[in-house]
This record gives sequence, structure tokens and C-alpha cells, in this order.
Amino acid sequence: MTALVVVSGGLREPSSTRLLADQIEAAVRAELARANSPATSSVIELRPLGRAIMDAMLSGFPSKELEAVFQQLAEADGLVAVTPAFNASFSGLFKSFFDVLPQETLSEMPVLIAATGGTERHSLVLEHALRPMFSYLHAIVSPTGVYAATTDFGSQTGVTERIHKAANDFSRLLQACGTRKRRDVFTEEVSEMTRLLASTKTGDAYGSSEPAG
Repeated sequence: MTALVVVSGGLREPSSTRLLADQIEAAVRAELARANSPATSSVIELRPLGRAIMDAMLSGFPSKELEAVFQQLAEADGLVAVTPAFNASFSGLFKSFFDVLPQETLSEMPVLIAATGGTERHSLVLEHALRPMFSYLHAIVSPTGVYAATTDFGSQTGVTERIHKAANDFSRLLQACGTRKRRDVFTEEVSEMTRLLASTKTGDAYGSSEPAG
């Protein structure tokens, strides 16, 4: 069973960002079902978490509510991330959430990126902002993203085709990656420190830690 998490960064209610997120989630699940790979899904709305996200940025410590959300995301096999676009970039709330997310949470996780905006002029937000950020976070970004302008919601034909194309690509990526094994960064760091200490002691034992002369 593939576990999907949808992160919606919509700032208003009702939200076109959430609408797009729901349409993508339904399309991805339909593609996975056709491939005999059923999925479960859950949605993380960032708007109600705004204060907790800001407190975590200022204090360095997430609330219990935010920690539960981090855990939910860490246990996922794939992520659908949707943000409204402002000034050709993602929203501040969306970026802040991923800024406070624990390191390596998204490591090797397939991600489908999507955005909404007032006009088509913001469409490059996918390639200029979202894809670089998720690549930096060590996620595996699906090749096809989805951008929807305000006019797309009045005439669904164009955006529906883009959603199905993105969902198909993402479904194949999820199946290729399989069940995701979460990285334990703390254990990795302890193991690396133990290895370094062991190699240092070995060097001292043979008198090779200091150069001759």
C-alpha cells in the first residue's frame, strides 16, 4: 500500500490551491489503482499551522502539533506539494514549513510539484523555485509538474490534461521507487563518528597519526 501525503499551502477558504491538490491526489490514486498499486492519502493544510510554523522558526522547537505533522510526512512514500504563487515564487508560509522540517525528512521521497496563480506568467515557479528547493532537500522530483492559473478553473480541459499527465508520470515514479525506507540521520551520524574514532585510535596504535620528522 502506497502512502501519499498532500501538502496544500492555500491561504484562503475556499482555496484554489486546495482544489488543485485534491484533483491531483484523485488522479494519482486512480493511476496507481489502474496499476494494481492501491494507495492511502492524507492532506496537510498549512494555513491552520501558520502560527506553529512561525513559532518553530523563531524558537527552533516545533510544537507537538507540528511534530505530529512532521512524523506524518516522514512516514509517507510520496508527496504532492501545492503552493500559491506570489511574485513568481512560492508563498512564504509554504517555504517556511519546509524550512522548519527536520533534515532529511524528504530524502529519496518522490515529489509531485504544483502551483496556482492569478495568471500564466507565474508558471515558471515550478522550474525556478519548487524543483530546485525539493532537489536541495534530496527529494526525487517527478518530471512533470502542474500549474493552474485562475482561468484554468473556469475551463477545466487544459488543466485536466496536465493533471493526468503529471499523475501518470508520478505513479510510474512511485512504483519504480517502491516502499520508501526512512533515513535515520541520528544513527548515521553516530555510526560515522564511531567509525572516525575507531580509525583515529588505530592510527595512534601504530604511531601513524603524526608525520615523521
